[in-house]
Amino acid sequence: MIKQRGRPKLYDANAALEAAGAVFWSKGFSATSLDDLAAAMDMNRPSIYRAFGDKESIYRQALAQFTDLMEGGFKRTVLQEPDIRIGLKKFYREALEIYTSGDQALGCMVMCTAPAAAASHPDVQADLLRVIQQIDTKLLERIESAIKDRQISKNRDAKSLAKLIQAILHSLAIRARAGESKASLRKFADSAITTLLV
Repeated sequence: MIKQRGRPKLYDANAALEAAGAVFWSKGFSATSLDDLAAAMDMNRPSIYRAFGDKESIYRQALAQFTDLMEGGFKRTVLQEPDIRIGLKKFYREALEIYTSGDQALGCMVMCTAPAAAASHPDVQADLLRVIQQIDTKLLERIESAIKDRQISKNRDAKSLAKLIQAILHSLAIRARAGESKASLRKFADSAITTLLV
């Protein structure tokens, strides 16, 4: 009697990437080993490589997955809320929920891990710059719309304002990872909106 081979283990690509992303988010790119990824993704190394490529490729795919998550929050808040101040407040709050979820506050996966990897990985650097520029562009479009609606003074430098609004998001991420309380960060975010959007 011929013994039949067992079927290859099935995996959920999105779930596997999410598991890998959680490791990168916690440990950073350099400190994450292939053994860490194999354990988190519940896959052996050859299977991981066939499905996702090398470690850098996995990291970049996980970054893209996280970016999509944040973009969804941006659309639900900043883009759908008629009042830009209310929209930004909701977005910062939603971002903080992500930044402080789990047993340990890790901040933003992109802004708290990619800058360190960017110095020696040009593709990661390109990904990081692209994310920053995309956020700048979307914020600029929303700000220009708010200026037309007279929610913001027409004398403001819209491009610089977009960058400042994004800078607050970066600061929230870093402060969250450093251990600052969610209550303190919410207060900071609300004050920033009041200060910037005059």
